[in-house]
Amino acid sequence: MILRGNVEAFEPLVRPYRQPLLGLARRMVPDAEDAREAAQETFLRAFRHIGRYDTERSFRNWLFGILVNEARKVRAARSAAPLSLTRPLASGMVAAPEPASNEPAPDERYARKETRSQLMECLEVLSPREREVFLLRDIEELSIQEAAGILRATSVSVRVHLSRARRKMKKAILERFPHLGEEGR
Repeated sequence: MILRGNVEAFEPLVRPYRQPLLGLARRMVPDAEDAREAAQETFLRAFRHIGRYDTERSFRNWLFGILVNEARKVRAARSAAPLSLTRPLASGMVAAPEPASNEPAPDERYARKETRSQLMECLEVLSPREREVFLLRDIEELSIQEAAGILRATSVSVRVHLSRARRKMKKAILERFPHLGEEGR
């Protein structure tokens, strides 16, 4: 049914992937609106090209691969403008709110938002490929092989970029949060 273009059959298939895809898009694309657009385009492309889906692969990873390509297109379109992860993006990056009874105090919410914003700024030190590898492997918790498949790269290439990304992230985080380095001593 889905292969014949049945929208009603496609929607329940992709519903569980909406939030993970949007979350990854928000980490890959600096602007919240652009991230939503990349995620939406991912679903449209997946629907249009569902016949190309290899059932031997993970559907989630196939969607992630489409999203990575869409995020690249958005970044390329925006390459003329300097990237800034401190724009109104931070408000769009907040995870789904907890139930009201578990709601943190306003000052705690502000501190979390500020920390999240600073961590997102740390991603700026990464090259686009390092950022993709880091997000897929360490944030989305995909295996090296899964990340390599999504990025159409070798496992060795993913490992090299991941190693570089982790080193750069560690340095950037310690520069922004020097107290973290003191705890490890």
